Amino acid sequence: MNRILRLTLVSVTYLLPLSVPAAEVDNRQSAIGNGVYTFREEHSRDGISKFYMGREIAHVMGHQAADWLERPEREEEEKTDLLVQSLKIRPGSVVADIGAGTGYFCRRLSKLVGNKGQILGVDIQPEMLQLLTNNMAEASITNVKPILGTITNPALPAAAVDLVLMVDVYHEFSHPFEMIQNICKSLKPDGRIVFVEFRGEDPSVPIKPLHKMTEAQVRKEMSVHPLEWAETLTPLPRQHIIIFKKKANP
Repeated sequence: MNRILRLTLVSVTYLLPLSVPAAEVDNRQSAIGNGVYTFREEHSRDGISKFYMGREIAHVMGHQAADWLERPEREEEEKTDLLVQSLKIRPGSVVADIGAGTGYFCRRLSKLVGNKGQILGVDIQPEMLQLLTNNMAEASITNVKPILGTITNPALPAAAVDLVLMVDVYHEFSHPFEMIQNICKSLKPDGRIVFVEFRGEDPSVPIKPLHKMTEAQVRKEMSVHPLEWAETLTPLPRQHIIIFKKKANP
């Protein structure tokens, strides 16, 4: 059953200072500054019982399902080439692909940035990074750098990234506040963050509710960061492309 259960809150809310090292923060005691994570004993089977700004966080897709990322029909279903073209990436850019998985988008992005640019392929699963590394070697692609991130930090270089791309991954972040906080630190002054999510407003999109997001929810969650909404693009059949830029004077 895909519907989200609407039940009363039965657990307490936790708040810790952001200075607590990630390794010492219990999964049920997470700091987020301008808001709090809450937990519900009864929740959707597709979620982790952890809520952020009214949204239940979805389970992460494991490396065991990596073949789904490379399915032959993906281009037809999602128009991924059109997605990449819509980003208007310039040659020589540094682009971070968060939740890079097998490198499906890294391959496509590498052509756009060229030899003078770089793709940073970030994932928290070593098995995914191994698949990414193998796939890049097989395709003779040399401008993709694999990075092992954590659930709170993508481990990107500071003030060095032109564009951060997240395709169908943000809704699975167990620590969305901390992740975006650290992603913002990686952006150049004119850097952009791009969310590609299945449209939560559209019940006809055949994706489980927790694996979709509305534009309003994305914008709500970004409102606590030094970002400003730039535009939302809708050329894709099932997803929207929601773009933010770094604030000039946060």
